[in-house]
Amino acid sequence: MAYTFAPILTSLKKVYMKKVFAILAVAATFAACNNAAEKTEAAVDSTVAVVDSTVSAVADSASNAVDAAAVKVDSTVKAVVDSIKK
Repeated sequence: MAYTFAPILTSLKKVYMKKVFAILAVAATFAACNNAAEKTEAAVDSTVAVVDSTVSAVADSASNAVDAAAVKVDSTVKAVVDSIKK
């Protein structure tokens, strides 16, 4: 009569594989988290910096346009006043 260890090995393999799957599930959970909060804060900070620089650039160009228009109006007014005085 031959006795095989197949049933014993099969049950050991199932227990071993359950442990392996449990460890892989825990590892996958840690990998999925991956400190997402820190990356989000960094992304928000960089977005705020880009928006601030864009707003500054738009404000500067608007200020330059207003200054240029004021110079043109001022020179036009001076020319009209000079022409009226003559």
